[in-house]
Amino acid sequence: MKTAIFDLVKIREDFPILSRKVHGQPLVYLDNAATSQTPRQVIDVIVDYYSRYNANIHRGVHTLSQEATDAYERARIKIQHHFNAKHSHEIIMTSGTTHGINMVASGFTSFLKPEDEIWVSAMEHHSNIVPWQMLCERTGAQLRVIPMNIKGELVLESFYTGLSERTRLVFCNHISNALGTINPIEDIIERAHGVGAAVLIDGAQAAPHLKADMQALDVDFYTISAHKLCGPTGVGALYGKTEWLEKLPPYQGGGEMIAEVTFEKTTYAGLPHKFEAGTPNISGGIAFGAALDYLNAIGMEKIAAHEMELLHYATSELLKIPGLKIYGEGVRKTSVISFNLEGIHPYDVGTLLDQMGIAVRTGHHCAQPIMDFYQIPGTVRASFAFYNSMAEVDRLVEGVKKAAQMLS
Repeated sequence: MKTAIFDLVKIREDFPILSRKVHGQPLVYLDNAATSQTPRQVIDVIVDYYSRYNANIHRGVHTLSQEATDAYERARIKIQHHFNAKHSHEIIMTSGTTHGINMVASGFTSFLKPEDEIWVSAMEHHSNIVPWQMLCERTGAQLRVIPMNIKGELVLESFYTGLSERTRLVFCNHISNALGTINPIEDIIERAHGVGAAVLIDGAQAAPHLKADMQALDVDFYTISAHKLCGPTGVGALYGKTEWLEKLPPYQGGGEMIAEVTFEKTTYAGLPHKFEAGTPNISGGIAFGAALDYLNAIGMEKIAAHEMELLHYATSELLKIPGLKIYGEGVRKTSVISFNLEGIHPYDVGTLLDQMGIAVRTGHHCAQPIMDFYQIPGTVRASFAFYNSMAEVDRLVEGVKKAAQMLS
């Protein structure tokens, strides 16, 4: 008999929302790629902040402000250690992945010329496409695309042959939110650096499933969101190498990011505060650190192993359903299954599953170019987390079968 990877029953008890019912049915939450659920241990940290030491940070000599500042900066160090950044000042606190990407895109405006090229992959989330299109509009730089194949993998040969001294920036997600594909970012980073280009990796979907090592990757920028990692919404982090963060201008002006202000001239604060204008999401930042503590206490390797079991079981069972097609069949992928039933709109399938208490995502998943590539309006996406069970996979499979019968 197979030994359990961890005590799933105990872990599920940490998540209050998993005990609720939807339309009279026990909730099966399979929309983790959109946002993960939050354990009591993280919720309690947020409550504790507002109950005991709610105060602004970095600005007060009184006890509450000092306690809040210490807790917030400890969270920054937790993020640094989790992702193995060399320095804590390389961790810029943001409102999420999109904020971090836009911060970098804004900073490169003064560095690019019309003859320069920047590359993005064909399987990006809109938040890692639109900011670069806007950057090209501001600078005249050319946007080039790394293509993908029918299996949902990047075709890197055209990227490698297209790299040149004109290549200034390369952007790619670590894991596709729409397909679950794990991209070979190590090779992409190495090749891009070979022509002197900087690289930003969108790590929003990868961070819940694996522990990316910033120093081992040698990546220039890496972006993450707390709400994918059992933390709160509205907070995230941008990792940036010190040399790049020192080159880039501030993204916003205001309080906290200054060293000295006069009406004649303003000088900026050092890292990381140069990029952190205004009052941040203090409780969210502290809770982000608590969420990483929670995940590391379970163990990221154990989390990944359980999620892969869910992926393999769900894939094999879903493929037994006549007319079901899975999009994203790469050799390396994580616990995301995007699928359609032949002749049935994904929205209709998702609506019926919701009536059965099963939460999935339908649509283009903010990755419309992927859907255009497959010539489909969207997919049904079931995305699994470590707190999901095999029994919930069975509920999904039975729900899809019922939807197929009702809609055929």
